[in-house]
Amino acid sequence: MRSLFPCPVWAPDGAGNARADIDILCINTIRTLAMDAVQKANSGHPGTPMALAPPAYALWREVLDYDPANPLWPNRDRFVLSIGHASMLLYSLIYLAGIRDVKDGRVQTDRPSLTLADIEQFRQLDSRTPGHPEYGHTAGVETTTGPLGQGCGNSVGMAIAQKWLAAHFNKPGFDLFTYHTYTFCGDGDNMEGVSSEAASIAGHLKLGNLTWIYDSNHISIEGNTRIAFTESVHKRFEAYGWHVLELKDANDTGDFRRLLAEAKAETSRPTLIIVHSIIGWGSPHKAGTAAAHGSPLGVEEIRETKKFYGWPEDKSFYVPKGVPEHFRQGIAIRGAAASKAWYDLLARYRTAHPDLAAELDLVLAGKLPEGWDRQISDFPADAKGLASRASSATVLNQVAARYPWMIGGSADLSPSTKTHLTFDGAGDFQPPQWGGTYGGRNLHFGVREHAMGSICNGLALSYLRPYCSGFFIFSDYMKPPIRLAALMKLPVLYIFTHDSIGVGEDGPTHQPVEQLAQLRATPGVTLIRPADANEVAEAWRTLVPLVDRPTVLVLTRQNLPTICRKTYAPASGLAKGAYVLADSSTGTPDVILMATGSEVGLIVKAFEQLKAEGVGARIVSMPSWDLFEAQPQSYRDSVLPPDVTARVAVEQAARLGWERYVGLRGSTIVMHTFGASAPAGELEVRFGFTVDAVLTEARRQLATRR
Repeated sequence: MRSLFPCPVWAPDGAGNARADIDILCINTIRTLAMDAVQKANSGHPGTPMALAPPAYALWREVLDYDPANPLWPNRDRFVLSIGHASMLLYSLIYLAGIRDVKDGRVQTDRPSLTLADIEQFRQLDSRTPGHPEYGHTAGVETTTGPLGQGCGNSVGMAIAQKWLAAHFNKPGFDLFTYHTYTFCGDGDNMEGVSSEAASIAGHLKLGNLTWIYDSNHISIEGNTRIAFTESVHKRFEAYGWHVLELKDANDTGDFRRLLAEAKAETSRPTLIIVHSIIGWGSPHKAGTAAAHGSPLGVEEIRETKKFYGWPEDKSFYVPKGVPEHFRQGIAIRGAAASKAWYDLLARYRTAHPDLAAELDLVLAGKLPEGWDRQISDFPADAKGLASRASSATVLNQVAARYPWMIGGSADLSPSTKTHLTFDGAGDFQPPQWGGTYGGRNLHFGVREHAMGSICNGLALSYLRPYCSGFFIFSDYMKPPIRLAALMKLPVLYIFTHDSIGVGEDGPTHQPVEQLAQLRATPGVTLIRPADANEVAEAWRTLVPLVDRPTVLVLTRQNLPTICRKTYAPASGLAKGAYVLADSSTGTPDVILMATGSEVGLIVKAFEQLKAEGVGARIVSMPSWDLFEAQPQSYRDSVLPPDVTARVAVEQAARLGWERYVGLRGSTIVMHTFGASAPAGELEVRFGFTVDAVLTEARRQLATRR
């Protein structure tokens, strides 16, 4: 086994004359805290923290520009632990650095983010040290990680954000945004497709402010990675356009610091540092094996490992005297000086550039610019109407023109999703070599939906307001980052078009069926499927102020009639999720027809027919179930009176969830299979989305109630 120690190991508590230097004490403190925490929890991953303690220590103590007294400092370097299962590595660093706690967006100067007692509660209910790092739960955690590869994508978003913030706010003599993003990733990350997509676009964008530190230990849960992963990662990343370096021994902190300096000096390419490590380093029987990956080492193995480190074998969660102080003499002193210099610079910036400084205050506070919705259009009634993707394109540009830090794009689909910003000055986010600038507002993600979602999470974690778009069917590719955005309460806006069998000839591979139910079932996600252009406008008015959650806007390719709002209720009802679009003139309705999106136009036609027949019908537009469920019971009952049980719901999607609104006796006209390839009109007939079908179900409901 390769030895870390250049001198004899330390004999603890004065037992012996030899004493290793304080750096080794710090490194072994990180290792033993991880071992002990996992053992006490009887759950976790000790091997990677043991292997990566030296480079993690060197990065944090010697290099990272981070002020533990102010973890909200905007220009701090970002550290992303994409290998989230190695969370004890990060928790140990947070504890030793003395990072202060954050509550309600304010630094708690009198409370550390983590204490030793918190580390002892690793993976326990309500602890501050959950199994994988959670953003907003533990100060010092920059993003929620665990699903492998997502942190890599987040870090690309953070690096893009730094480039954009610098282009927008930095002025001669005022370099406000200069931070670097460092990411620890592993073999698992580099096997996941999302990291490959993220690495590809990072190389294209020439993000010289990004460094990934790749723990190449050749171990996965099933054993040595040679069973499935034998490519040259070095050559792959060179092909992506990355600067690739290698650290032959993870224990060589001196060489690692040299490589970090070389990475920081390379400003035209992102850097990958391949760190060759031994998982579970120091463990006499489990080092270098899968046994050190995802389970405790065991009491006896820990005893022997501590003996190898020269550590007190009978002590758990032991932090030698002087270790936290030495750790903080590096990161805390350096960070405090850098942070103070930055705030002094910002004070001078306020005088030199007051308008930009005022805008920056809004950006950092997560607030909206004044008048952001001032230009939003109302749309006149029109029987032909507009596709909701087209009306959304109009409103998006109206909003983004007055919201300077809203940026976004699509997975190579902006001509179809209509999400390109076209107003003067919008520009493309590209390096100058590719004809753009880092201040451009239009992002081109390429055909990379997986990375697009995780990059947008990184942008949202870095003060910007991102949106991304694609065909609704490909939201399947983005489920992991959407879920993580919901967990982190990030205000990412997803614009999905081609929302139903109305896609037509493209066929079932491109016709969403189950996606509405899936996203509606995701906690913390607000989804809106508007019925016409004016509901689209109201959707934007409603979604943009929601800065504590991701939002999904589901839009059509085909035209939707623009409903006459003089005849029918105003679209402002959308803000409550569902509203009565038109009602019976005789008081309590006999039957309620409800729908979302393109199917609202269908129930409007059926309503008019029932009205002509003297039937007391009500039509309800239900664009957002979660917004509706957030309303008081009294409002929900006013829209869907409990005593009116004759109900028909119409939606070109799976039935799941409609039972809540139609009851056990109500009817649904929904999709029970995947779609088919044919013109949209023919598909509507084939799958029963016709006025006659709605009328048949309404009459059947009425007949069974008599």
